[in-house]
Formats: sequence, C-alpha cells, structure tokens
Amino acid sequence: MFTFLKRLKYFLLFFLPLLILILILALGSPTKPGDTRYGVTFSAKHARSLGLDWKKSYLAMLDELNVRRLRLVAYWDEAEATPGVFNWTDLDWQVNEAAKRGGTVILAVGGRLPRWPECHFPGWSVKLTKDEREAKILEYIKKTVERYRVNDAVIAWQVENEAFLSGFGECPKFDPDFLDKEIALVKTLDARPLVITDSGELSIWIPAARRANIFGTTMYRDTYSRWFKQYIHYPITPGFFNFKRRITGWFAHPQDWIVIELAAEPWGPVSYKEMTQEEKDRTMSLAKFKDMVEFSRLAGFKTFYLWGAEWWYWEREVKKQPAYWDYAKTLFSR
Repeated sequence: MFTFLKRLKYFLLFFLPLLILILILALGSPTKPGDTRYGVTFSAKHARSLGLDWKKSYLAMLDELNVRRLRLVAYWDEAEATPGVFNWTDLDWQVNEAAKRGGTVILAVGGRLPRWPECHFPGWSVKLTKDEREAKILEYIKKTVERYRVNDAVIAWQVENEAFLSGFGECPKFDPDFLDKEIALVKTLDARPLVITDSGELSIWIPAARRANIFGTTMYRDTYSRWFKQYIHYPITPGFFNFKRRITGWFAHPQDWIVIELAAEPWGPVSYKEMTQEEKDRTMSLAKFKDMVEFSRLAGFKTFYLWGAEWWYWEREVKKQPAYWDYAKTLFSR
C-alpha cells in the first residue's frame, strides 16, 4: 500500500502536470471561417505529365476558380536545361498572368522543389561533384531571384522544399550547411520574406522554423508509403498541429505560420491517372476534401495553399467529373 501511495505521489508531482500541459497545448484553436485564405501550388511540369494543356489549366484556375494566391516553382532542370543557358519563358508567363489579375506569388527555388522526384536536377548535373553541383545551384538561384525581384507579384521566396525530410524523394544526402548558403544568398539579393517548409506529420519543425520568416507546413491525413508499400492514415487531430506550433514557437519565431501544402488530391503506388475510383477514394474523395478543409481550419491556421489543382482540372476535363473543381470554387469565392 505504501509503495502504491508513493508511486501515486510521484505521478501527481511530475507526470500529471506534464500531462495537463500537453493537453492544454494540444487543444485546437479554430480559425473563423471568414478569416481563412486559400491559394494553390501550381506546377506546369505536373500538368504536362497529366497530358493537359498547362496554360489552359492555369488560366482556368485563375479565371474560373478565381485563385489569387499562388505558389509557383522555378525548377532548375527547366530553367537551365543546357549548362549556362537560362530559359524562364514558361515561368515568366505564369508570374505575369498572376500579376495581371492582382495575384500574389510565393516563388520556390532550389534543387529540391514540389512534386516527385522532389529533386529536379538537369541531366547534365549528374556528372558534377557535390561542390560543383552546389555552385551551379547557387548560380541558378541568383539569376532566378534577380529576374523576379523586379515583379511586385512575388511576395516571398521559398528556398528548397521540405529540405529536412531527407529520406523522402530521389535526392542526394541533405546538407544543412548548403541550405544556409542558399538562404544567405537569397537574403543578399532581396529583402522579401523567406518561406521554409517542413513535413507536418514526419518532422519536428524547429530546424526549419528557425530559418524562416514564414514557416510552411504540409498537412496530410491519408497517404501511401513507398517504403512500407501500404496506405497510411495518420491518427492525428487538428490539435496535433496546434501543439507542434506552440512547442516550436518556444525555439523559433517566424513572422507567420501557414499551411503550404494542404492535401487535396489522391496518393497511391502509381499515378492517379492509373488508379481506379476506389483506389483514389482511399486517400482523397470529395468527402475527404471537405473534411481536410475543416480539419485545417480547426488546427488554427489562416492561410492554406491547396495541393491538387491540376488533378481537379484533370478530373473535370478527362474524367468528366467536375465535383472537385466545383467545390474548390466555393473556397476561393469566400
């Protein structure tokens, strides 16, 4: 009996306060529906891989959905397909079309950028040494920032994408010192804020957030693991993200916290072009889309960049299923 009481005393003194603290931190902090802001990530490269007319899909996104917040991608392998020869024709067009409509752009630069295989290196870079490749990346970043810093539509630079999620993607070993060199370079070229992103479910955030003016998290609940070769449902609540943000806030102080990648397309072992409806529904259905929007609001964020605009358009144009597109339209009309 004495031993039990002694253990209970230690629990009450040490573990109970910790448990209470965790519960308090994990409480959700819902954002009012009227305070939410939505944008999208758009990848012309991904749209082309779906067999879409990427310009037509981009304009439909701007003019039919009324998207005004965009994350666009300056892929290295597109900007410098030939060593020393730079071509931004497609990206110029995207940024300018957004600017015409009063849109804003977060422009992502670096070797690791959105969409598989994550690291978008030009083929000619394969034979370079690590130092040579990094020097070329810095050169491409410098030229990209110098080109687009004159455009007022660009409101922030994203440097690399989920760099600390080093086990995901077909990429060389992550080097935080090189990431710091990239960040320092961009800071010398322009004063606009830097967005640094990290996985919402698989990373601890602190190293990324300490480098960020704006910290961007991903937000997923249903995914497919290439490692385990199976579907995964993360057993998390909106409070999980609120908890991580508060804990990270003890060690890092970005000016803003946003959801840079809010899940709104299927994820499976193959391209969703090859998936059955049942397979797609395992990770993203219309009901799951709506649930993700509500889930993210309850997590307390205000700005969300949806991941999947190319898919919504593909579903409408190719599969003749406009439900996702039509629902997305309601988000941008708020």
